[in-house]
Amino acid sequence: MALQRAQVTVVVIGYDDAAHVADAVRSALAQGPAVREVIAVDDCSTDGSGELLERLAAEEPRLKVIRRPVNSGGCGTPRNDGLNAATSPYVMFLDSDDLLPPGAVDALLGAALDDDAPVAAGLCLRKELPSGRETPWQPKVYTRRTLVTHPARRVRLVHDTLCVNKLYSTAFLRERAIRFPEGAFPYEDFVFTARVLAAGPRVAIVPEPVYLWHVRRSADRLSISLDRSGIANWRARIEAEQLSYDILCGSGEKRLARAARARFLDHSLRMYARELGQRGAEYRREWWTLTRAYLASFDEGDFAASPSPGSVVARVVLAAEEPRDVGRLREIAARPARLNPPYARAADGCPVWSADLPQVELDHLLVRPVHLLPAAVDAELRPRVRGTALRLRLHELYGRMADAGPATVQAQLAERDSGRVGFAGTAPLAADSLSDTWSAEFPLDLAALGRGTWDLRLRLGFKDGSHRETTAHAVAGAGLLRRSALPSARHGVLLVQPYATHSGALAVRLAPGWRGLADVVNRRVKRLFR
Repeated sequence: MALQRAQVTVVVIGYDDAAHVADAVRSALAQGPAVREVIAVDDCSTDGSGELLERLAAEEPRLKVIRRPVNSGGCGTPRNDGLNAATSPYVMFLDSDDLLPPGAVDALLGAALDDDAPVAAGLCLRKELPSGRETPWQPKVYTRRTLVTHPARRVRLVHDTLCVNKLYSTAFLRERAIRFPEGAFPYEDFVFTARVLAAGPRVAIVPEPVYLWHVRRSADRLSISLDRSGIANWRARIEAEQLSYDILCGSGEKRLARAARARFLDHSLRMYARELGQRGAEYRREWWTLTRAYLASFDEGDFAASPSPGSVVARVVLAAEEPRDVGRLREIAARPARLNPPYARAADGCPVWSADLPQVELDHLLVRPVHLLPAAVDAELRPRVRGTALRLRLHELYGRMADAGPATVQAQLAERDSGRVGFAGTAPLAADSLSDTWSAEFPLDLAALGRGTWDLRLRLGFKDGSHRETTAHAVAGAGLLRRSALPSARHGVLLVQPYATHSGALAVRLAPGWRGLADVVNRRVKRLFR
């Protein structure tokens, strides 16, 4: 059906973001006649953002500016201010450092009108800057155009906690008093989304990208979702997760509430567990205590509803009073999951996490499909003047590897920013009967890859026809993760730095040429004097 004109208010919120807020506002105005107004809420900025918005409003009648006299400390209050001021039948939310892609409003509004749905949702793309690489957020939700007649019919909606890739009926939000938490409340969109789903709306789904989420990891002030270094961030996330669960439970939506528990185990818990190795001892102790206390409120059904890696992490945390096995936890929490040895068994032969924690049973590994098993591969990168060798070793896993019959391994080195594959090869996996492992080796020409950070990706092939996509554990012994400078006919010199990622996987940084070497040295010197 033809879209009606002037139906949508876009609320743009920002604080001290003069560098980006104008682009966000322009992306909303550029959506066309379906946008009746753009309400820019400045949260008491001190960098001239408010004055910039006032100048833009003087030239654009559809732009209205609200300048808060006091900073709210969060994102919820300015969004509520914009919602209160909206005069259109529908409303959307946009952060000052993000963008709406062309056609976003038309796609969402068209779906909402066609399906008479008070909520329409579309695909969000996470765009890494400055590289520009885009990754879809929760793509399983947005595979095709569809109408969800009630959120409980598609519990995967709970996993998309964003409020910004959706269009809402203004009357629907106001009649049900659905608002964001006020003040300094991180992860306010978790709570808002729970309140929306608890109201049981029809939800129109569109597969088109409707939101560009800019990820600036090098920014002076990281976004809440990226700034996870302090324990206060984890405490706030648990608070938001608990409140979301309570909202869904309180509305009688038991299936959605259980899905919220599964989301915590599979996403939040795994993400923070991967980063524990980067934190100090005090942080780890506080994190462990907070996590144990929250997990104590889960029941067996909550664990059963979650994919097994998140449940395994949770059961280890519950079983141990103090932080332990942090390195092994980060690997099982990785994506894809890896379970490194040792592989212990209980007295009855059941696979368990370790001899010290036999109560953490891993019997699901005996029946889990091969393509989902947390296969463990060790990787060694040995840079040499006469040629670099990549050596891989696959471990047995309670007999499951041998049953499937390891046959081949495909290896790729992909440049992190662009996704470009610089090396690809396949090699047979040779069995070592003395150690219950299988090994393969690849010769590499690192100089041909060029500058950048390269991630190792593997595809294990088995004789039964199954495959497992995975990454490899970076072996750290005997100086294997040491920086080295290699002479290169192509570049003069090639600086090679193998390293373990946050999840323990092998990656390598390359800096070709004398200029690249000088850049690395300069960065090291700057860090020494900080």
